[in-house]
Amino acid sequence: MSIITKRGDEGETDLLFSRRIRKTSLRVQALGAVDELNTALGLARAAGLRADIETIIDRVQEKLVAAMGQLATLPEDRERYTYAAITAEDVTWVEETAKEMEGRGVRFTGWARPGAEGAIASATLDMARAVARRAERQSWELHESGGEVSHDVLLFLNRISDLLWILARVSA
Repeated sequence: MSIITKRGDEGETDLLFSRRIRKTSLRVQALGAVDELNTALGLARAAGLRADIETIIDRVQEKLVAAMGQLATLPEDRERYTYAAITAEDVTWVEETAKEMEGRGVRFTGWARPGAEGAIASATLDMARAVARRAERQSWELHESGGEVSHDVLLFLNRISDLLWILARVSA
């Protein structure tokens, strides 16, 4: 089976459970932003992160796949979704990881200027942070329009951007 299906030629795409939706929908925009975040984190990994930070990023990417599954499920199919999902424990993990990394001496000393340190890994993490903020905004927009996004997904995306800010400072 070819990746080229031509099923999207009329401006629709597939969600889970054989649902079709317009590519311009808020749900697809939120999904796309989370996919871009996952890709931005892949770029950061390829930039040569320290092993401890790469381990964190790997877990975040694993969780983003779960978030995309949740976003790709319409509210009427929520009961059918039995795959990995973002939970309150995932939000807590991000908070605890951020606090641990902050404990290494990272403090807010002014607005970040991505790339100013000359470290590509740090700059790519800052880029991922900006994409995370967009993914959060678009997920909130979907939720507020009646798209029912899990509160845990919304919190996870918010906390991820904070964690990425910290990791970018640690990587500089």
